[in-house]
Amino acid sequence: MDTGNITRWIDQAQPILIAFGLKALGAIVVFVAGRWLINMATGLLGAGMTRQKLDPTVQRYLVSFISVALNIILVVAILGYFGVETTSFAALVAGAGVAIGAAWSGLLGNFASGIFLLVLRPYQVGDYVAIGGIEGTVVELGLFGTTINTPDNVKTIVGNGKIMGGDIKNFTAHPFRRVDLAAQLAGSADVHKAMALLKEAVSKVANINAAQGVDVEIAEFNEFGPKLAVRPYCHTDHYWQVYFDTNKAIADTLGGAGFPVATRPVKVYPV
Repeated sequence: MDTGNITRWIDQAQPILIAFGLKALGAIVVFVAGRWLINMATGLLGAGMTRQKLDPTVQRYLVSFISVALNIILVVAILGYFGVETTSFAALVAGAGVAIGAAWSGLLGNFASGIFLLVLRPYQVGDYVAIGGIEGTVVELGLFGTTINTPDNVKTIVGNGKIMGGDIKNFTAHPFRRVDLAAQLAGSADVHKAMALLKEAVSKVANINAAQGVDVEIAEFNEFGPKLAVRPYCHTDHYWQVYFDTNKAIADTLGGAGFPVATRPVKVYPV
């Protein structure tokens, strides 16, 4: 091989290699500096939202979305610096987005519903709700699904699309709720005495909302006799304790007062 040709080739390639090396070095510097600025910006944004007491779930997704968007812009800018046609890159990303959207229509439906849930806020983390046929305490409100813990301590994730398409019950939205129970009396029982005894006994159950009192009224008459509606009020946190303790109070009060057991009347058929 001609040594002179090699020398000329090296002389010709040297400026190109130097220019490319400087561009690569500049791209690395821009990438590192850009990443540092993005982390600083998202950190400041997160701190600002914390000071404004924005919901932690909304904070995480806003910071994550902004971080991803800024990183994409940074990469596109570096590619443009190297002379890559970024419009083609953008079209490729858009095409991929359409393909993914068609394949993951259900997932994107959950995503859209998650956006509405984050904006409308029908419930928050810590609320006791009934959503998508599941009842429990909200642990996390995500963009695709809501995580709740059921009363029997089962972690359950409900798709946001199913939540938005059904009824949402938030039991924590108000400061108290009503406990609906019933006391069946025999036909021969003294209804007024039973109502007075039950109201007095149930009002002594722990954690009952004293301001609301206890409702004891005749709900209906059936084949057994009068049926009483027993309805104390309490905070949601104490619902099940009041529910079970009230049932005990009903049983102890009626049994201790000697009320007859309600039984089905015997039908007498003609001979």
